[in-house]
Amino acid sequence: MLERVAVVTGAGSGIGRAVARELAAGGWRVVLAGRREEALAETARLSGNKNALVVPTDVTDPVAVDALFGAAVERFGRVDLLFNNAGTFGPAATVDELDVDAWRAVVDLNLTGTFLCARAAFRQMRAQRPQGGRIINNGSISAHAPRPRSAAYTATKHAVTGLTKSLSLDGRPYRIACGQIDIGNAATEMTAAMSSGVPQADGRVAVEPTMDVADVARTVRHMAELPLEANVQFATVMASAMPYIGRG
Repeated sequence: MLERVAVVTGAGSGIGRAVARELAAGGWRVVLAGRREEALAETARLSGNKNALVVPTDVTDPVAVDALFGAAVERFGRVDLLFNNAGTFGPAATVDELDVDAWRAVVDLNLTGTFLCARAAFRQMRAQRPQGGRIINNGSISAHAPRPRSAAYTATKHAVTGLTKSLSLDGRPYRIACGQIDIGNAATEMTAAMSSGVPQADGRVAVEPTMDVADVARTVRHMAELPLEANVQFATVMASAMPYIGRG
């Protein structure tokens, strides 16, 4: 049986770290990508996976992304899974207050970075033998409904949904499956403000419930370990009582 190999971006903290640890616990060979080498090394240590490969990577750089997948293939021979997770919320602002450079930075990481990693993974999965693999994009609740003052983040996450659909369609002839996980209020560094209150659509500031990030990781692993003949096209995993159903 071939060893399963996963590339996880944004693996130095939060959801990426939790998913990398969960996959390692399931016997996956994991390639950890992110900007901060020390944080990636800590993820590897916490995973207890001596076979983890740490590759500091700026996913907005096409050369760096190609080098990431080149390193994965050189070490493990193939890529079976990409968890496309790297992203940023960007500054909170209404559209008229949003600086163009800030907009471009969010688009570059959340959308172009996702595309570049998907492109490199797709290319490898199409060429390798046995052919195929799976791409799981990290969407967001904001791929469905925005938070106040989040135009850049919301626009990119809606675009990721379109990319997911295109990848899923284009991958069919090559046994490449693509799905998306839309996550709401997983307890990470990024959602720490939830405990002190965040702006709501009606102008209030309210505390929002969160969920254990391990529940997200288990969902990603379930999606990842399906046979390639089956696919979770879209999954929404959220804190049960968060203001999403009926938001606004």
